Amino acid sequence: MSVPPDDLKARLQTDRPHSARVWNFLLGGKDNYPPDSEIGEMILKTFPEFTAVARLQRHFLARAVRYLVGTVGIRQLLDVGTGLPTADNTHELAQRIAPESRIVYVDNDPLVLTHARALLKSAPEGACAYVDADVRDPGRIIEEAKKTLDFSRPIGLTMVAIMGQISDEEDPTGIVDTLVSALPSGSYLALSDGTDTNERLKAAVAAYNSESVNTYHLRSLDRIGEYFHGLELVEPGVVPTAEWRPDLSTSIEVAGGGHAGSGVARKP
Repeated sequence: MSVPPDDLKARLQTDRPHSARVWNFLLGGKDNYPPDSEIGEMILKTFPEFTAVARLQRHFLARAVRYLVGTVGIRQLLDVGTGLPTADNTHELAQRIAPESRIVYVDNDPLVLTHARALLKSAPEGACAYVDADVRDPGRIIEEAKKTLDFSRPIGLTMVAIMGQISDEEDPTGIVDTLVSALPSGSYLALSDGTDTNERLKAAVAAYNSESVNTYHLRSLDRIGEYFHGLELVEPGVVPTAEWRPDLSTSIEVAGGGHAGSGVARKP
């Protein structure tokens, strides 16, 4: 996990917005720079419901982790596209139910890397690790995750608001397939991403793409469903995020619920 300071500083690119930092701003966090908050404000002027979308995706992650660990009995999680630390991180949610849970976080944002120690405070019975890797390099993710997770036992792969950062030319479905193919039978995929359901949302994303280091690609709910091909979908299937096993946490974000899609599925 050691990264040379000069390399880390060069990667920060604090003069331009970065996806994890903009997301942090939209969630009400403080780990962002002026360019991140400026583009965040621009997004909200164009599409005020974006904060609801961001929170809803975060709450889907919590519901999915509780399902995987509490209902299914998964004890290993691979969280790809971690983002900056916030309340109820994946390992906290999992280890609150099963302290022996083992979690590997994956992200390539340099500011996330500087906060890695905040993510690594595992319960003594379990384990946490952080992999500095890009989702476009699933082979490296698998190789590094094997240092902490036992790939002979079921693993829960979570991918929230990450595949939209991959263009069609970069074969997002192929990336998910590579990760899922490395998992044993009985593993699960939990995935959520933004949908192309609203013209104002499209305009907000276009504004973000024009300024950011990263770009984001909205897709249809059917297209998001393609990530789960060959897997056994858990009820209610791939649906608008607010409709995936809602609880009290979703009630205040229903305004953004139709602009993201989510699903959980089991690998046979």
